[in-house]
Amino acid sequence: MKLLYGVQGTGNGHIARARIMAAALSQRTDIDVDFVFTGRAPEKYFDMDVFGDYRTYTGLSFITRNGRVDRFDTLRQAKVMQLFRDIRQFDVSGYDLLINDFEPMTAWAAKRAGMPSISISHQAAFAYNVPKSGEGVLDRLLMTYFAPTDIQLGVHWFHFNQPIVPPFICDKPAAAPDKRHVLVYLPFEEVNAIQQMLEPLSDQQFQCFHPAINAPLDCSHIHWQPTSKKGFQQALQHCSGVIANGGFELSSEALHLGKKLLIKPLHGQFEQLSNVLTLDKLNLCQTLFQLDTDIVEEWLVAPDNEAIQFPDNPDIMIDWLIRGNWQDTKSLCDALWKQVRYGDRTRERLLSLAI
Repeated sequence: MKLLYGVQGTGNGHIARARIMAAALSQRTDIDVDFVFTGRAPEKYFDMDVFGDYRTYTGLSFITRNGRVDRFDTLRQAKVMQLFRDIRQFDVSGYDLLINDFEPMTAWAAKRAGMPSISISHQAAFAYNVPKSGEGVLDRLLMTYFAPTDIQLGVHWFHFNQPIVPPFICDKPAAAPDKRHVLVYLPFEEVNAIQQMLEPLSDQQFQCFHPAINAPLDCSHIHWQPTSKKGFQQALQHCSGVIANGGFELSSEALHLGKKLLIKPLHGQFEQLSNVLTLDKLNLCQTLFQLDTDIVEEWLVAPDNEAIQFPDNPDIMIDWLIRGNWQDTKSLCDALWKQVRYGDRTRERLLSLAI
Protein backbone atom coordinates (compact mmCIF):
# COMPACT_ATOMS: atom_id res chain seq x y z
CA MET A 1 0.00 0.00 0.00
CA LYS A 2 1.25 3.49 -0.89
CA LEU A 3 0.17 6.25 1.54
CA LEU A 4 0.29 10.00 1.19
CA TYR A 5 0.30 11.65 4.62
CA GLY A 6 -0.54 15.37 4.84
CA VAL A 7 0.24 17.22 8.08
CA GLN A 8 -0.62 20.76 9.20
CA GLY A 9 2.73 22.20 10.31
CA THR A 10 1.53 25.37 12.03
CA GLY A 11 1.45 23.78 15.49
CA ASN A 12 3.76 21.18 16.99
CA GLY A 13 0.82 19.00 18.05
CA HIS A 14 0.03 17.83 14.53
CA ILE A 15 3.68 17.00 13.95
CA ALA A 16 3.95 15.14 17.27
CA ARG A 17 1.01 12.93 16.31
CA ALA A 18 2.53 12.32 12.87
CA ARG A 19 5.89 11.35 14.45
CA ILE A 20 4.19 8.50 16.31
CA MET A 21 2.57 7.24 13.11
CA ALA A 22 5.79 7.68 11.12
CA ALA A 23 7.82 5.62 13.59
CA ALA A 24 5.29 2.78 13.47
CA LEU A 25 4.93 2.92 9.68
CA SER A 26 8.70 2.75 9.25
CA GLN A 27 8.65 -0.73 10.82
CA ARG A 28 6.20 -2.09 8.24
CA THR A 29 7.19 -3.69 4.96
CA ASP A 30 3.60 -3.65 3.66
CA ILE A 31 3.28 0.17 3.50
CA ASP A 32 5.23 2.96 1.82
CA VAL A 33 4.47 6.49 2.96
CA ASP A 34 5.37 10.00 1.79
CA PHE A 35 4.91 12.91 4.22
CA VAL A 36 3.90 16.43 3.19
CA PHE A 37 3.90 19.40 5.61
CA THR A 38 2.42 22.86 5.08
CA GLY A 39 1.86 25.99 7.15
CA ARG A 40 5.42 26.70 8.33
CA ALA A 41 8.62 27.97 6.75
CA PRO A 42 10.89 25.00 5.85
CA GLU A 43 13.69 26.16 8.15
CA LYS A 44 11.33 26.29 11.15
CA TYR A 45 10.76 22.52 11.31
CA PHE A 46 12.91 20.57 13.82
CA ASP A 47 13.47 16.93 14.86
CA MET A 48 12.12 15.69 11.52
CA ASP A 49 14.42 12.72 10.81
CA VAL A 50 11.66 10.16 11.35
CA PHE A 51 9.81 11.52 8.29
CA GLY A 52 12.56 10.69 5.80
CA ASP A 53 12.45 12.71 2.55
CA TYR A 54 9.42 14.77 3.51
CA ARG A 55 8.19 17.68 1.39
CA THR A 56 7.05 21.15 2.49
CA TYR A 57 4.67 23.59 0.83
CA THR A 58 3.24 26.96 1.81
CA GLY A 59 -0.33 25.87 2.59
CA LEU A 60 -2.34 28.03 4.99
CA SER A 61 -1.42 29.13 8.49
CA PHE A 62 -2.95 31.13 11.33
CA ILE A 63 -1.51 34.43 12.55
CA THR A 64 -1.61 35.19 16.28
CA ARG A 65 -1.12 38.46 18.15
CA ASN A 66 -0.83 38.66 21.95
CA GLY A 67 -2.45 35.34 22.68
CA ARG A 68 -5.32 35.46 20.18
CA VAL A 69 -5.93 34.54 16.54
CA ASP A 70 -5.72 37.63 14.33
CA ARG A 71 -8.29 36.77 11.67
CA PHE A 72 -7.62 39.90 9.60
CA ASP A 73 -3.87 39.22 9.39
CA THR A 74 -4.55 35.52 8.79
CA LEU A 75 -6.67 36.40 5.74
CA ARG A 76 -4.32 39.20 4.63
CA GLN A 77 -1.22 37.01 4.67
CA ALA A 78 -2.87 33.89 3.25
CA LYS A 79 -1.26 32.95 -0.07
CA VAL A 80 -4.47 31.64 -1.57
CA MET A 81 -3.33 31.72 -5.21
CA GLN A 82 -0.17 29.79 -4.31
CA LEU A 83 -2.33 27.21 -2.53
CA PHE A 84 -4.56 26.83 -5.60
CA ARG A 85 -1.51 26.36 -7.83
CA ASP A 86 -0.04 23.75 -5.48
CA ILE A 87 -3.35 21.85 -5.37
CA ARG A 88 -3.59 21.78 -9.18
CA GLN A 89 0.03 20.76 -9.65
CA PHE A 90 0.32 18.18 -6.86
CA ASP A 91 0.41 14.68 -8.35
CA VAL A 92 -1.47 12.11 -6.27
CA SER A 93 -1.25 9.35 -8.88
CA GLY A 94 0.33 6.19 -7.54
CA TYR A 95 -1.06 6.63 -4.03
CA ASP A 96 -3.75 4.33 -2.64
CA LEU A 97 -4.91 6.55 0.22
CA LEU A 98 -4.43 9.96 1.80
CA ILE A 99 -4.11 10.23 5.58
CA ASN A 100 -4.69 13.84 6.55
CA ASP A 101 -4.09 15.77 9.77
CA PHE A 102 -5.89 19.06 9.04
CA GLU A 103 -3.68 19.83 6.04
CA PRO A 104 -5.50 21.63 3.18
CA MET A 105 -3.29 21.14 0.12
CA THR A 106 -3.20 17.34 0.06
CA ALA A 107 -6.86 17.14 1.15
CA TRP A 108 -8.05 19.23 -1.81
CA ALA A 109 -5.61 17.57 -4.23
CA ALA A 110 -7.00 14.16 -3.25
CA LYS A 111 -10.58 15.41 -3.50
CA ARG A 112 -9.89 16.88 -6.94
CA ALA A 113 -8.43 13.57 -8.16
CA GLY A 114 -11.09 11.36 -6.52
CA MET A 115 -8.51 9.62 -4.33
CA PRO A 116 -9.76 8.04 -1.06
CA SER A 117 -8.94 10.13 2.00
CA ILE A 118 -9.24 9.83 5.77
CA SER A 119 -8.82 12.56 8.38
CA ILE A 120 -7.12 11.32 11.54
CA SER A 121 -6.99 14.46 13.64
CA HIS A 122 -8.32 16.19 16.70
CA GLN A 123 -10.12 18.67 14.45
CA ALA A 124 -12.06 15.80 12.86
CA ALA A 125 -13.65 15.11 16.28
CA PHE A 126 -15.54 18.41 15.98
CA ALA A 127 -17.53 17.01 13.07
CA TYR A 128 -19.42 15.08 15.75
CA ASN A 129 -21.39 15.71 18.92
CA VAL A 130 -18.58 16.56 21.34
CA PRO A 131 -18.27 19.44 23.85
CA LYS A 132 -17.79 22.72 21.99
CA SER A 133 -17.27 26.30 23.09
CA GLY A 134 -17.09 29.48 21.07
CA GLU A 135 -18.07 27.86 17.78
CA GLY A 136 -19.32 30.32 15.19
CA VAL A 137 -20.35 30.09 11.56
CA LEU A 138 -16.77 30.68 10.39
CA ASP A 139 -15.52 27.89 12.66
CA ARG A 140 -18.06 25.44 11.25
CA LEU A 141 -17.09 26.41 7.71
CA LEU A 142 -13.40 26.08 8.55
CA MET A 143 -13.79 22.61 10.05
CA THR A 144 -15.86 21.49 7.05
CA TYR A 145 -13.93 22.96 4.14
CA PHE A 146 -10.35 23.65 5.32
CA ALA A 147 -9.16 20.06 4.75
CA PRO A 148 -12.11 17.96 3.49
CA THR A 149 -11.82 14.16 3.37
CA ASP A 150 -14.10 11.19 2.72
CA ILE A 151 -13.93 9.85 6.29
CA GLN A 152 -13.44 11.83 9.50
CA LEU A 153 -11.79 9.88 12.31
CA GLY A 154 -11.53 12.14 15.32
CA VAL A 155 -8.96 11.97 18.12
CA HIS A 156 -10.08 12.96 21.63
CA TRP A 157 -9.84 12.14 25.34
CA PHE A 158 -13.19 10.32 25.25
CA HIS A 159 -15.17 8.74 22.42
CA PHE A 160 -18.56 10.41 23.13
CA ASN A 161 -20.10 7.41 21.27
CA GLN A 162 -18.75 8.80 17.99
CA PRO A 163 -16.11 7.70 15.40
CA ILE A 164 -13.33 8.95 17.65
CA VAL A 165 -10.10 7.24 18.75
CA PRO A 166 -7.86 8.02 21.76
CA PRO A 167 -4.50 9.76 21.34
CA PHE A 168 -1.33 7.68 21.11
CA ILE A 169 1.37 8.52 23.66
CA CYS A 170 4.56 6.72 22.63
CA ASP A 171 7.22 8.72 24.49
CA LYS A 172 6.12 7.46 27.89
CA PRO A 173 8.74 8.22 30.55
CA ALA A 174 7.76 7.34 34.08
CA ALA A 175 6.74 10.47 35.93
CA ALA A 176 9.84 11.53 37.85
CA PRO A 177 9.50 11.92 41.63
CA ASP A 178 11.52 15.11 42.07
CA LYS A 179 9.08 17.55 40.36
CA ARG A 180 11.52 20.40 40.64
CA HIS A 181 9.91 22.93 38.31
CA VAL A 182 6.79 23.98 36.42
CA LEU A 183 6.85 23.58 32.64
CA VAL A 184 5.59 26.64 30.73
CA TYR A 185 4.77 26.50 27.03
CA LEU A 186 2.85 29.56 25.83
CA PRO A 187 4.14 30.06 22.27
CA PHE A 188 1.40 32.54 21.31
CA GLU A 189 2.20 34.92 24.19
CA GLU A 190 4.97 37.51 24.27
CA VAL A 191 8.10 36.51 26.19
CA ASN A 192 8.05 39.74 28.24
CA ALA A 193 4.43 39.18 29.25
CA ILE A 194 5.18 35.65 30.47
CA GLN A 195 8.25 36.92 32.33
CA GLN A 196 6.21 39.59 34.11
CA MET A 197 3.57 37.05 35.15
CA LEU A 198 6.07 34.62 36.66
CA GLU A 199 8.61 37.07 38.11
CA PRO A 200 6.87 37.62 41.49
CA LEU A 201 6.69 33.83 42.13
CA SER A 202 10.33 33.63 43.16
CA ASP A 203 9.94 30.50 45.32
CA GLN A 204 9.03 28.40 42.25
CA GLN A 205 11.34 27.31 39.43
CA PHE A 206 9.92 27.62 35.89
CA GLN A 207 11.21 25.99 32.71
CA CYS A 208 9.83 28.07 29.83
CA PHE A 209 10.03 26.95 26.20
CA HIS A 210 9.28 29.53 23.51
CA PRO A 211 9.90 29.75 19.73
CA ALA A 212 11.30 33.29 20.13
CA ILE A 213 14.15 32.00 22.34
CA ASN A 214 17.27 31.00 20.39
CA ALA A 215 19.57 29.94 23.25
CA PRO A 216 19.14 29.00 26.93
CA LEU A 217 18.69 32.04 29.17
CA ASP A 218 18.41 32.11 32.97
CA CYS A 219 16.51 34.95 34.62
CA SER A 220 16.67 34.08 38.33
CA HIS A 221 14.00 31.38 38.91
CA ILE A 222 12.77 31.54 35.28
CA HIS A 223 14.78 29.46 32.82
CA TRP A 224 14.14 30.07 29.12
CA GLN A 225 14.78 27.37 26.52
CA PRO A 226 14.45 27.16 22.73
CA THR A 227 11.97 24.61 21.47
CA SER A 228 13.40 21.09 21.13
CA LYS A 229 11.75 17.69 21.38
CA LYS A 230 14.34 16.07 23.66
CA GLY A 231 14.67 18.97 26.09
CA PHE A 232 10.94 19.47 26.24
CA GLN A 233 10.23 15.80 27.00
CA GLN A 234 12.80 15.83 29.82
CA ALA A 235 11.26 18.98 31.29
CA LEU A 236 7.79 17.43 31.07
CA GLN A 237 8.97 14.28 32.85
CA HIS A 238 10.41 16.21 35.82
CA CYS A 239 7.80 18.95 36.20
CA SER A 240 5.14 19.33 38.89
CA GLY A 241 2.65 20.81 36.44
CA VAL A 242 2.17 22.40 33.03
CA ILE A 243 1.08 25.92 32.08
CA ALA A 244 0.17 25.92 28.40
CA ASN A 245 -2.24 26.97 25.71
CA GLY A 246 -5.14 24.67 24.92
CA GLY A 247 -3.42 22.46 22.34
CA PHE A 248 -4.48 18.84 22.32
CA GLU A 249 -1.20 16.89 22.18
CA LEU A 250 0.64 18.50 25.11
CA SER A 251 -2.47 18.21 27.28
CA SER A 252 -2.69 14.52 26.33
CA GLU A 253 0.93 13.88 27.33
CA ALA A 254 0.43 15.73 30.62
CA LEU A 255 -2.75 13.77 31.35
CA HIS A 256 -0.92 10.50 30.76
CA LEU A 257 1.73 11.51 33.33
CA GLY A 258 -0.80 12.80 35.84
CA LYS A 259 0.52 16.37 35.64
CA LYS A 260 -1.80 19.14 36.75
CA LEU A 261 -2.74 21.61 34.03
CA LEU A 262 -3.24 25.37 33.94
CA ILE A 263 -4.58 26.13 30.48
CA LYS A 264 -4.75 29.50 28.72
CA PRO A 265 -6.77 28.90 25.55
CA LEU A 266 -5.90 30.91 22.48
CA HIS A 267 -8.61 33.56 22.19
CA GLY A 268 -10.62 33.25 19.01
CA GLN A 269 -9.60 29.60 18.58
CA PHE A 270 -12.71 27.54 19.12
CA GLU A 271 -10.78 24.23 19.19
CA GLN A 272 -8.74 25.34 22.20
CA LEU A 273 -11.79 26.79 23.95
CA SER A 274 -13.55 23.46 23.40
CA ASN A 275 -10.56 21.53 24.78
CA VAL A 276 -10.69 23.60 27.95
CA LEU A 277 -14.44 22.96 28.23
CA THR A 278 -13.90 19.18 28.08
CA LEU A 279 -11.01 19.24 30.57
CA ASP A 280 -13.01 21.46 32.91
CA LYS A 281 -16.02 19.12 32.76
CA LEU A 282 -13.70 16.30 33.85
CA ASN A 283 -12.01 18.41 36.57
CA LEU A 284 -8.67 17.89 34.82
CA CYS A 285 -7.53 21.51 34.44
CA GLN A 286 -7.76 25.03 35.77
CA THR A 287 -8.21 27.88 33.31
CA LEU A 288 -6.23 31.06 32.78
CA PHE A 289 -8.04 33.50 30.47
CA GLN A 290 -5.38 36.20 30.85
CA LEU A 291 -1.84 36.19 32.19
CA ASP A 292 -2.48 36.53 35.92
CA THR A 293 0.12 35.97 38.66
CA ASP A 294 -2.50 35.41 41.38
CA ILE A 295 -4.17 32.57 39.48
CA VAL A 296 -0.82 30.89 38.87
CA GLU A 297 0.06 31.21 42.56
CA GLU A 298 -3.24 29.60 43.57
CA TRP A 299 -2.79 26.79 41.03
CA LEU A 300 0.73 25.98 42.28
CA VAL A 301 -0.69 24.42 45.45
CA ALA A 302 -3.39 22.42 43.64
CA PRO A 303 -3.12 18.58 43.77
CA ASP A 304 -1.84 16.43 40.92
CA ASN A 305 -4.15 15.17 38.21
CA GLU A 306 -5.24 11.57 38.00
CA ALA A 307 -3.25 9.88 35.21
CA ILE A 308 -5.02 8.51 32.14
CA GLN A 309 -3.40 5.60 30.34
CA PHE A 310 -3.59 6.03 26.56
CA PRO A 311 -2.47 3.53 23.88
CA ASP A 312 1.18 3.61 22.85
CA ASN A 313 1.12 1.59 19.63
CA PRO A 314 -0.77 2.53 16.44
CA ASP A 315 -0.36 -0.92 14.84
CA ILE A 316 -4.10 -1.64 15.29
CA MET A 317 -4.85 1.48 13.27
CA ILE A 318 -2.28 0.61 10.61
CA ASP A 319 -3.75 -2.89 10.25
CA TRP A 320 -7.20 -1.31 9.88
CA LEU A 321 -5.89 0.97 7.12
CA ILE A 322 -4.39 -2.00 5.25
CA ARG A 323 -7.60 -4.04 5.41
CA GLY A 324 -9.31 -1.31 3.41
CA ASN A 325 -12.76 -1.50 5.00
CA TRP A 326 -12.50 2.15 6.04
CA GLN A 327 -16.23 2.67 6.55
CA ASP A 328 -16.03 0.28 9.52
CA THR A 329 -14.68 2.72 12.09
CA LYS A 330 -16.49 1.05 14.99
CA SER A 331 -14.24 -2.01 15.21
CA LEU A 332 -11.15 0.21 15.22
CA CYS A 333 -12.54 2.57 17.85
CA ASP A 334 -13.69 -0.30 20.10
CA ALA A 335 -10.29 -2.00 19.96
CA LEU A 336 -8.40 1.19 20.84
CA TRP A 337 -10.69 2.38 23.65
CA LYS A 338 -10.28 -0.99 25.37
CA GLN A 339 -6.66 0.06 25.98
CA VAL A 340 -7.56 3.32 27.77
CA ARG A 341 -7.51 3.35 31.59
CA TYR A 342 -9.11 6.24 33.49
CA GLY A 343 -8.61 6.93 37.16
CA ASP A 344 -11.57 6.37 39.49
CA ARG A 345 -12.46 10.06 39.86
CA THR A 346 -12.31 10.69 36.11
CA ARG A 347 -14.42 7.62 35.37
CA GLU A 348 -17.03 8.74 37.91
CA ARG A 349 -17.06 12.20 36.34
CA LEU A 350 -17.68 10.71 32.88
CA LEU A 351 -20.59 8.70 34.27
CA SER A 352 -22.08 11.68 36.13
CA LEU A 353 -21.95 13.79 32.98
CA ALA A 354 -23.68 11.01 31.01
CA ILE A 355 -21.17 11.31 28.18
